[in-house]
Amino acid sequence: MTDTFARQSAWDAFDPPMGLASPHLQSLLNSSGLRGRLIRRRSSRLEAAEQEWLMDGGDGIRLLGHYTPQAGESRGLAVLLHGWEGSSRSNYMLGNGARLFAEGFDVFRLNFRDHGESHHLNEGIFHSCLIDEVIHALADMQDRLDAKPWMLAGFSLGGNFAMRVSLLGPDRGLRVGRTVAICPVLNPLHAIIAMEEGPKFYHDYYNRKWGRSLRKKQAHFPDSYDYDHWFSLDSMREKTRFFATRYYNFPTLESYFEGYSIAGERLAPLAVPSIILTASDDPVIPVEDVHTLPDNPSLNVQVTQFGGHCGYLKNWRLDSWAEDFIAGRFLEAV
Repeated sequence: MTDTFARQSAWDAFDPPMGLASPHLQSLLNSSGLRGRLIRRRSSRLEAAEQEWLMDGGDGIRLLGHYTPQAGESRGLAVLLHGWEGSSRSNYMLGNGARLFAEGFDVFRLNFRDHGESHHLNEGIFHSCLIDEVIHALADMQDRLDAKPWMLAGFSLGGNFAMRVSLLGPDRGLRVGRTVAICPVLNPLHAIIAMEEGPKFYHDYYNRKWGRSLRKKQAHFPDSYDYDHWFSLDSMREKTRFFATRYYNFPTLESYFEGYSIAGERLAPLAVPSIILTASDDPVIPVEDVHTLPDNPSLNVQVTQFGGHCGYLKNWRLDSWAEDFIAGRFLEAV
């Protein structure tokens, strides 16, 4: 097996059944309560054996993680990163965690700051440029487990973080062996425009989750944050500008977006073998941004015709082709 990759498409690799090709159905069913009930049954062994860890994010920052070791011999360590306003208990995190655990991997699921039940751990608020604390927390994990080269997968914003961990982490001692990013945010401005201009339920869905998260944060730190004006703003760009310039310490919204974009030539120095899987019909991540990525032998870009945003449901039992894809790529590397 070689760890040299080339850009390619995978138009015929994912073929959803009749009636399940809609990108909106794919995206919404993937995070639905119906699928959640199916996932919970399948992930019971993963959750029953998990350990809750507080991770050192540096500078006093604490992040919440869940580690599930094999009872016996392990194939290695698989690390999963969730998307914006997701958590270590999101459907796709538990589904992929359960699949990788069944394949013989130890599994570590990390929560970003203010995700899951972690709003109380840090006074400072989450934003997408906080890559240093994620790298620091993963270094803490690596040290505690004495982990050899380990596998990393991320979804949506977590895919963006996974690619930046793979880009920046090795110079800071992280032994990332292979990375898979599912529908990662490439150009944040284009993603937020897609949510604003696309079907309204995406805009409303993310804003509801964001608002609930902010209320939790405000309840834990009532003297630190005043969000009342934020709730009166309509567009996601204005809502994000409010935080970027008031609480994230960026001079402009644009400078904040630039801070975590991985579009253009930013991944040119990437040396960790990495795969980006995205769908041409993704309603949240414009596929055109893929064409800005550099030619890099360590970067394999696969574009499917169908899949929606992190959907990839392969049948009406709501089983995930993305789980097959990630498990297959990780097994190749061990």
